[in-house]
Amino acid sequence: MTPSKVLVTGGAGFIGSHLVDRLVQEGFRVATLDNLRTGRRDNVHPEAAFYDTDLCSSDLDQVFRQEKPEIVFHLAAQTSVIRSLENPEDDARANALGTANLVQRCIEHGVQRVVYSSTGGAMYGEPQHLPCREDHPIAPLAPYGVSKYGGELYLSCFASMADLKYTVLRYGNVYGPRQDPYGEAGVVAIFSKRMLDGAEVIVYGDGAQERDFIYVGDIIEANVLALNEQKNEVYNIGTGEGGSVNTIFEELARLTGYDRAPRHDPPRAGEVYKVYLDVAKARRELGWAPSVSLKSGLALTVQYFRDHSTGAGESAARE
Repeated sequence: MTPSKVLVTGGAGFIGSHLVDRLVQEGFRVATLDNLRTGRRDNVHPEAAFYDTDLCSSDLDQVFRQEKPEIVFHLAAQTSVIRSLENPEDDARANALGTANLVQRCIEHGVQRVVYSSTGGAMYGEPQHLPCREDHPIAPLAPYGVSKYGGELYLSCFASMADLKYTVLRYGNVYGPRQDPYGEAGVVAIFSKRMLDGAEVIVYGDGAQERDFIYVGDIIEANVLALNEQKNEVYNIGTGEGGSVNTIFEELARLTGYDRAPRHDPPRAGEVYKVYLDVAKARRELGWAPSVSLKSGLALTVQYFRDHSTGAGESAARE
């Protein structure tokens, strides 16, 4: 890789801020864009330029004029399944229309490559086979999966009209340091914070539902490797294995010394019961493979929340 001018959307968020840190470390000149709806300004590396801007704002064009990025990592998104059900219009605006506006600006300003963070956990619906390959039918159960796939379609459509290269990375359930423990998504962060605070933990459904839990550091590695990709391709990024919510609860309870039983509430609408991803294509073509085990990743996450504890939380735990 030759260090270039890079723009990271969602750069103040959980995954985006880790990516910014890595890109700065690699010698890239990095600018970040985030509307701070869920991101935190203090997550942004001090050497990265920061713009408090929404993807659908007319100010986006000025960011491109000022920064002249050669590469765009697009991570900004509405990521909650529950919020997408409650407000599908806002979800579509953020994920589909926001992506369309961003890609238009990329083409107009001569961006060479876009790396798009998408979802494998919510896009395939209830799987017809496991693990899900990239060619699995797209059948999301909630507007969130629809809007993220819409972003993929906008990207491939616009790229076909211009000399724009792209890589789509479909993530499993990402967890790790800096994840929001007070949101409606991110069971690992939510459970970790609640357990450290000695508060009640809520599991939605029976807890046997499975997800492909992937540590944030492995996600960052996939993004960096995507810079070397020469084709316009879609890749699943996960572990290739399912982990149950009950397993997550038990391991986090062991790590935190938590001795209370969880409260079980009814399952939530729009959520897949069991999904994990086939990552053979990413191994073969990107040279990527997950390197952090679930136990190691959970331990790193708990240590982060232990180090950043601010006292008892007010949130209810979510699955």
